[in-house]
Amino acid sequence: MRPSVRRILPWRLLSSVLLPAGIVFAMPLECDFTDYRPSGGLRAEAVDGDLLLEWVGAPPRGVATPAPGMSLRATLGLDGGEPVIRQMAALSRAGHWAPLVRDARPDFHVVEGVRRISNQQINPMRDLGREATPELVEAEKWKVFWDAPLVLPGLAGVNPGLPRDPGEIMRSDVEYDINACNVRRVGARLEVSFESLRLGSFEGLLRFTVYPGSSLVRQEVIAATFKPSVAYVYRAGLSGLRSDDYQRMRWRDVARDWQQYRFGGGANDGPVPLRARNRVLLLEQERGVLAVFPPSHKFFFAREIEMNLGYVWYRQGGDGRFAVGVRQAEREGMYRPWGASDEIWEKRARQSRRFAQGNFALFNAPPGTRQRMAVYYYLGSEGAQSTLDSVLEFTNGDKFRPLDGYQVAVSHFHTHFAEQLIDTGSLDARPPWVSALRGLGINIAMMSDFHGDGHPNDAGDLRFRELGEYFEACRRHSDEGFLLMPGEEPNVHLGGHYTLVFPKPVYWSKVRAADAAFRGSHPSYGRVFRVGSAEEMLAMVESERGLLWQAHPRTKGSTSWRSLAGADLRGAMPWNSRRHEQLGRAQVHDRRGQYLYQVPGGRDLPAPHRQLRAAGLCAALRRRLESDHGGDAEGRFLRGDGRGPHPFVSGRRSRGAQDAGSGSGMDVPPGIRRDREIVWGDGNSTGRQILPTPELGTFGSKTFRMDFNATGRKWVRFAAWDSAGNGAFTQPVHFDAAAVGR
Repeated sequence: MRPSVRRILPWRLLSSVLLPAGIVFAMPLECDFTDYRPSGGLRAEAVDGDLLLEWVGAPPRGVATPAPGMSLRATLGLDGGEPVIRQMAALSRAGHWAPLVRDARPDFHVVEGVRRISNQQINPMRDLGREATPELVEAEKWKVFWDAPLVLPGLAGVNPGLPRDPGEIMRSDVEYDINACNVRRVGARLEVSFESLRLGSFEGLLRFTVYPGSSLVRQEVIAATFKPSVAYVYRAGLSGLRSDDYQRMRWRDVARDWQQYRFGGGANDGPVPLRARNRVLLLEQERGVLAVFPPSHKFFFAREIEMNLGYVWYRQGGDGRFAVGVRQAEREGMYRPWGASDEIWEKRARQSRRFAQGNFALFNAPPGTRQRMAVYYYLGSEGAQSTLDSVLEFTNGDKFRPLDGYQVAVSHFHTHFAEQLIDTGSLDARPPWVSALRGLGINIAMMSDFHGDGHPNDAGDLRFRELGEYFEACRRHSDEGFLLMPGEEPNVHLGGHYTLVFPKPVYWSKVRAADAAFRGSHPSYGRVFRVGSAEEMLAMVESERGLLWQAHPRTKGSTSWRSLAGADLRGAMPWNSRRHEQLGRAQVHDRRGQYLYQVPGGRDLPAPHRQLRAAGLCAALRRRLESDHGGDAEGRFLRGDGRGPHPFVSGRRSRGAQDAGSGSGMDVPPGIRRDREIVWGDGNSTGRQILPTPELGTFGSKTFRMDFNATGRKWVRFAAWDSAGNGAFTQPVHFDAAAVGR
């Protein structure tokens, strides 16, 4: 059923034309309190035609003894059918109210394009004998990786139906037609919803959410479109803020240096993107600070190049007012190719241009699905640094939080590592992405090179020499607490895309001449393999104790292929913003029916930058990094306790899902809670159940009992999520103990 929308009435349009500039038709706000109940620390009531919210937020930072939370308030009203934030304020330690927002309008903008499937998805369907019918294309196009709906005319050969037409792209500001609101208690949190609005082809409502015990306010549009094939990005924030209410705007740049804007400059025609570290913009005044930032995970879709594109923005008006908010860029940003030699520089320039033109997939909006376009505000009564520190508590400072007894591991980085170093003339040169990975709190980085670099299809000495340089480079740039683990995405013989790592250096080639042996001996490299078939590939993996799993399941060249031996779980794809689809529903078994506990977190990035955010999925492995560097460095990965299951951490505040093999509870992300989730499979299909947890507050903890019927199921995993998309979840727990060798 389509959401109901009250159309903008002609007399309202007429009043906006006839009234003098700056005068808005005010009207009382009528609210439905049926589902509201007051409680300690939270109050909502109608006052003088507006809605007043008061709640107790987070306690002040730096207090040695437990202190009560700060008093916060927000007043919401209507002007001419449009919602207005009359005030958001925090009570300082000195007892003064700091009005952090006055007379501001919730502002939203959307850019819509047309979703297309990629030829990279269609090709494996045909290889498997599946006809790319319109029905199949409709189902699979929402899992696309190579699509750039806003790039005209499009990169030839990447998607069917090119070139793109400028008429496919629609840019729209929000249009409100509101005369009432609904106030609802949902567990611990309070939701205030305003109907109705239109945002391009989307129709729905505006919602504010406050969380007792936290100084956060979530502002979002919740809306659906009924157009087919919509892919979109959005901008959200506040407009109409008064410049003279603030001293300055502040943010940290990607090098961690503080930057500022003090107003008073020329008016801007459009938003000014800021490449702010941690994606946080701070509006500073004498008595308090307002922080503006996007959701942690639900704001990002997968890209080939990991650059900070400016996720916060401001716009200075010419009337003493300005706007701020969060934004998603419409195209890839400035990527600087690397290369000491002209040959490598030109190769990287061509590749990066292809990435920018063919891969910027946006969000999905399948017809009828409710999308959530959100921005967060944090009400701080202290200075900019203290407020930023409070915001970063929700993201653990954009790092993966360590787990005692575990190593944090991530896979699928196409860094072209050896080629980079050989190009510079030294295996001891340290690329900037090494520091970026270490800074995220990663202990084991499983690489995925020879994917557009080197000579992976060479059958002899050139391939083996490059492998030797690769192994040596990984050894030199590892240490007692950090392991660069050589890996590759070979994508030959077995079908689909897959990742392969070994516990020691293994010299092998993807191709074998008719007169060459599968196994052989080399005077410089010892035993070598030349692989010419699926049977030989599996024989080599088993002989050398390799680990092999499907890369990016359900998309790209893995479309329609079943998992080989588990699958990596992508941290971000162009999924629609309402669901946890980015976790995948991978079949976790190999060709012989045996099970694999370790399902790595996947990134699939060729160029991690120093602003690489901790938004991917990392597995926490119950293994230790050996201190013996006399042997092969990568071999340390498979030493120690090899039993699972191993929890995942999402890179934010989450502590990870603890061992669920005993049937005990797990630690859920200690941020603003939203959902628990159970996912199961029978070997052919998967199912899922989402259990809301609105009763939990901020940074609390609880052990849940989740009843589950295991009849006919082979595995189950558990997860917990908060409102910003942060989460933790277990590896699949298998019911057939014999199958996992226990």
